[in-house]
Amino acid sequence: MSLLTDTGAAPDDAARTTATRTTTPASAATTTAPAPSADQQPSAASTETAFPAPGSPATSSPASGSPATVAPEPDYSVLDNAAWSSLSGEHAHLAEGGDLVRRYPGDVSPFAAVRTWDDPRVWAAIIDLVGYDADFPAPPESVALPAGWVRGDLFAGVQLVETDRLVGRPDEEAVVLGEADVPEMLDLVARAKPGPFLPRTHEMGRYVGIRRDGVLAAMAGERLRPTGWTEISAVATDERFRGQGLASRLVLDVVHHVRERGARAMMHAAANNTNAIRLYESLGFVVRRRNEFGMVHTPARP
Repeated sequence: MSLLTDTGAAPDDAARTTATRTTTPASAATTTAPAPSADQQPSAASTETAFPAPGSPATSSPASGSPATVAPEPDYSVLDNAAWSSLSGEHAHLAEGGDLVRRYPGDVSPFAAVRTWDDPRVWAAIIDLVGYDADFPAPPESVALPAGWVRGDLFAGVQLVETDRLVGRPDEEAVVLGEADVPEMLDLVARAKPGPFLPRTHEMGRYVGIRRDGVLAAMAGERLRPTGWTEISAVATDERFRGQGLASRLVLDVVHHVRERGARAMMHAAANNTNAIRLYESLGFVVRRRNEFGMVHTPARP
């Protein structure tokens, strides 16, 4: 199973196959996260962990393009287990599994999560869902693995959330992408490598693109839907069209529509994808937390 940080930025080499292990308490379930593909580099960067002031309003004036609607006070805690919140909430209709362990279908997303690592039944539930000799998002290091389970390699990632500096706006060139556009979307993702995008990933939310000369030049869309939040993902630009600000425009278009639903925007990125992180910070996102992404391998069949 390949799980990863996603959102892409030039160069689009941050995406790998993994799942997330965060520095949350053992009771919080691990979620897989995604790494960005931005097509321009803002001048300033911030590499320190920053936390937005709770309750920062997701508002702006109608003149800016975003609706002047105040989102509810944000619940940041659901982002500690974003995949589980999504799979047990707005994406429950896509989920496979039960009360302890859930995942997306293999052609939708590689994300999977557990409700809690404190329940001793979770290990058997993981095997019931993914089978023996298979991969699953790794728990925190404080959680001891049963005999026969093996931890894989780790790499660092970050989670970003919106602040009141983020001003969404609809883009007149953005077109909604759907099933008919999947071949082009898969082709762009294969070349830009923003992170996992599969034949049915577009069913997770609204995806948009900008076409130039009949070519899908850039795309972005919605992936995880933790309660009250929407993850912006699959930000990718064809290398022939980079440097034109297309990624920024599409991210802001997605933000606009996320806020129209009364939700807030968040993202994931590989920690070494500094171009993308700088871009997202310049737009009005802030790094909320640093995660480690990794996999655990289930034991061989007895």
